[in-house]
Amino acid sequence: MRYLLDGGDHQFAEELSSWLSQAARFRSFADAHRDKIRKKLRGAADADARKDVRTELNVGRLLLADRRVALEFEAYGSGRPGPDFTVTLGGERFNLEVTRLRGDPASAGFGGLLAKVRQLPPSVANGVILAIDGTDARAYDAAAAVTSLRGRAEAADDALFIARGFRGSRDFRDRLARLGTTFVFAESATGDARAVAWVNPTARIPFSGRAGRACLACLRSGD
Repeated sequence: MRYLLDGGDHQFAEELSSWLSQAARFRSFADAHRDKIRKKLRGAADADARKDVRTELNVGRLLLADRRVALEFEAYGSGRPGPDFTVTLGGERFNLEVTRLRGDPASAGFGGLLAKVRQLPPSVANGVILAIDGTDARAYDAAAAVTSLRGRAEAADDALFIARGFRGSRDFRDRLARLGTTFVFAESATGDARAVAWVNPTARIPFSGRAGRACLACLRSGD
């Protein structure tokens, strides 16, 4: 804890301490990636940024509760565009990118999802986990967000996509095909309302049903 927090007074220090003391696999993960985690915590300049890091670590903790899961953190390199987690489940390997939507999920639109699609690598199954505030993951409609983005791409709204780091609408369509599944995760919820999934029917490499079920079970597991 002292090393990870670097003497800082973090708002979730007590919670992180509890996670480390109660979950041996998460503690081993945190020790293996201590330098990356410390760097992220030190770089979190405000309360929202610290909440973002907290959400990433919480997702990692929940995934590791499944003993079939082996988890790598920023396997594509720290500071480079790429997913937060690379998961091995049995003989299956896939990526998960985590982001936290800020504000009312019902009016969040597609911004949070659009920003993460650009970070998904080819040649592997990818999922995005959108963490939201509130007590029901169904408050954010991932399918509607993707439909809206597809409409903008079909209308060749290049300005929208270029402003978000894509080369244009064609580049967006290519990268959207790398997205296998979007999980919406309401951390304050319980039961099935805690996480839902939307499966991309046009993904080049589909996210397997086995992987999707395992991720949903982990996200819904609570504390």
